[in-house]
Amino acid sequence: MLSTAILAPLARTGLVRRAADAVFLRYAHHRTVALDNLDVAATQRNTLMRLVRKAKRTRFGRDHEFARVGSVADYQARVPVRDYEWFWNTYWKDAYPRLDGVTWPGKVPYYALSSGTTSGATKYIPVTWEMVKSNRKAGFTTTAFFRHAYPQAKLFTGKFFFLGGSTELRKQDDGSSAGDLSGIAATEMPDVLREYTFPPYDLALIANWEEKLTRFAELSAKERVTAISGVPAWMQRLFHRVKQVTGKSTVADVWPDLRMVVHGGTKFDPFRDLFVKEIGSDAVKFCEVYPCSEGFIATEDPRYNLLRVVPDHDIFFEFVPVEDLGKERPARHTLANVEVGVQYAVVLTSCAGVWSYLVGDTVAFERRDPPLIRFTGRTKYFLSAFGEHLISEEVEKAVAHACRVCGVYQSDFHVGPVFSADPHKPGHHMYLIEFAGPTPDAQRFAQEIDAELTRINEDYGPHRVGDTAMLMPEVRVVKPGGFDEWMKARGKYGGQNKVPRMDNSGNMTKDMAGWFEKNGWLS
Repeated sequence: MLSTAILAPLARTGLVRRAADAVFLRYAHHRTVALDNLDVAATQRNTLMRLVRKAKRTRFGRDHEFARVGSVADYQARVPVRDYEWFWNTYWKDAYPRLDGVTWPGKVPYYALSSGTTSGATKYIPVTWEMVKSNRKAGFTTTAFFRHAYPQAKLFTGKFFFLGGSTELRKQDDGSSAGDLSGIAATEMPDVLREYTFPPYDLALIANWEEKLTRFAELSAKERVTAISGVPAWMQRLFHRVKQVTGKSTVADVWPDLRMVVHGGTKFDPFRDLFVKEIGSDAVKFCEVYPCSEGFIATEDPRYNLLRVVPDHDIFFEFVPVEDLGKERPARHTLANVEVGVQYAVVLTSCAGVWSYLVGDTVAFERRDPPLIRFTGRTKYFLSAFGEHLISEEVEKAVAHACRVCGVYQSDFHVGPVFSADPHKPGHHMYLIEFAGPTPDAQRFAQEIDAELTRINEDYGPHRVGDTAMLMPEVRVVKPGGFDEWMKARGKYGGQNKVPRMDNSGNMTKDMAGWFEKNGWLS
């Protein structure tokens, strides 16, 4: 077998790149067929039993009698559904960063730092060697599904552009490292694959995001980029910068071999039309992924245009109906018995030592075999201040609809309730929206959002009748760059950081609107 030292230089040659692409295409077909034929229920059951056996001598395993667990039902009877705060306060806080044998056997080499968009507090998520392997396998599975569906979309003939957060990791007292999950992935990238990726490691270390985006744009414009991945809002900023430094009118003019755009971290609906326009090529296909710091959950299968839960990545999945959240004993479904169309909260048990861990996301199944889902939002992302019961998926669809009807493109937005000071006057929703390019008439845009929400949500319309329970939404236009400045002011600028979409309390919405007003960012 050729050594890495030999393969890496050879990877620069077109012949080796074409050969690598052909080899991967064969793997893609094999992997896809294998997943199509997989017994999902048995695979998930075996995954859970393997994880339980591995961790039975940990502190958590002893406390929850893992030695006596012989089935999914045994496990669920002993391990309740819990969230990050419970794990941190009960098991991790006093031992951190030395979590050896606490909830997973052996030393934890990495910690993914995550602030989340709902809490703001930094979370320290253990990333074990097994989880590094799981995430790597998930990346290959994503690419396999894509290549199986688009066999002519050659990817390894060029470079994969990973637009992640900072790759700089902080060394801790026990020798472990902490930082952005994308930095962990970059550190653990096999040497033989580095020739197929961009940016180079030293460039990704740049801390200043304005400088980093410019350098990314300047250097990547000289590369043969075939795929790019990142949070939509940050890819959008990169696309603008790339066109700016090259003078080209579309992204496809800069990267004519681009075939795959991988997006995740937020709903893509409001960004899709803008991306199509910015890229300017029908040959480029979009691929959604659903990763989180606690483990990779699902990836798009282009044959269905839906996210597909991948059951053989050393993660056991449970799904709790949203209405059961907060109950002492909520219903807990697995991939074997979920129901189509139900709103579920996602619960993970993984090879990183999280056990029936409430991620904070909601999904709905479109199909059980194969397990196909839609990401519908966050458990804390909803609007029901006036009884309207809106979930983030519906709000995203309404904003995307208004953009299409008004012929505009949004780059970011936030929405929350505004409560009237007059007890006899109803409140309303305020949308703070930044547009890419021309801005619409705010009143018409609000009317289109209102009409679409009335159409797709059966609770919203009755609350709008006669303006008795809720008034017409208000749209405030944020000047270009406003959300970036707001994120900078909170130390959350760049990488995987995202603007909080929704705030049911209205407090964040009020503070955000006040900040924009005070600093001159509202039109």
